[in-house]
Amino acid sequence: MNISPTLLPPLGMAHFTTIDVEPLELVAMAARIGYASVGLRLYPAFPGAPFYKIPAGSALMRSMRARLADTRIRVYDIEFVTIDAAFEPEQLKPMLESAAELGARRLSLCGDDPDGVRLAAKFAELCELSDGYGMGVDIEVMAWRQVSTLQIATELVRNAGSPNGGVLVDALHLSRSGSDPADVRKTPRGFLRSAQLCDAPATRPTNIEAIIQEARGGRLPPGEGALPLRQLLAALPDDVALSVEVPNIGRPPEQHARLVYEAAQLLLAQHALAESA
Repeated sequence: MNISPTLLPPLGMAHFTTIDVEPLELVAMAARIGYASVGLRLYPAFPGAPFYKIPAGSALMRSMRARLADTRIRVYDIEFVTIDAAFEPEQLKPMLESAAELGARRLSLCGDDPDGVRLAAKFAELCELSDGYGMGVDIEVMAWRQVSTLQIATELVRNAGSPNGGVLVDALHLSRSGSDPADVRKTPRGFLRSAQLCDAPATRPTNIEAIIQEARGGRLPPGEGALPLRQLLAALPDDVALSVEVPNIGRPPEQHARLVYEAAQLLLAQHALAESA
């Protein structure tokens, strides 16, 4: 029994998968391969990290909007923001204006403020600000950040009490933070908005530096490692937005993006067959 690709859930591509590809070409490349959406890195994930500016109302923005319309690719999320002790949501207004003009639906971030009360307050403030631009906000778990587990992320969203707040589940971060698909099942359904697929060896790196290095340059296409991806898919809500995030190390960008897409499609087809059996 075969599953038609049209019956599989739409698949997005996080910009970090081919971060060296500028947004206009990223959209064209995604369309050629078969992706339904892209994420865009419009904010530096850490000092010195690559990102792209697409000012609202600019010529580049007009070109981007035309390219999105021509290819029928949509922008799903914008990344990547860190809420630390010095973070102020207002500083993101120019980026949010760009995101809104691009039609983005979510903003992805991590939490790195050791003051949990202040972190929840800033998260709630950012959710309110983003809601004015038609966007939700997803907190992503990372083992080396203050929001280091799925449980902490869930509590943050609950304490913030923002209807547009949610949790982004990344397959690698889920594993390296000590959680598993069973923990995903326990998460309130309305909290899980987005999920990113990738793969990795079963063995967790032995220290934080190695975990960071693996996350930024050691991921594998879905199905090429030992993470419990089929179990993760079974644990996720049916309406979760799926994308792939597998940073490219050395391949031509389109070859890499296509390889990751095909690997993810195979995984999704296998999951669909298992669910229908």
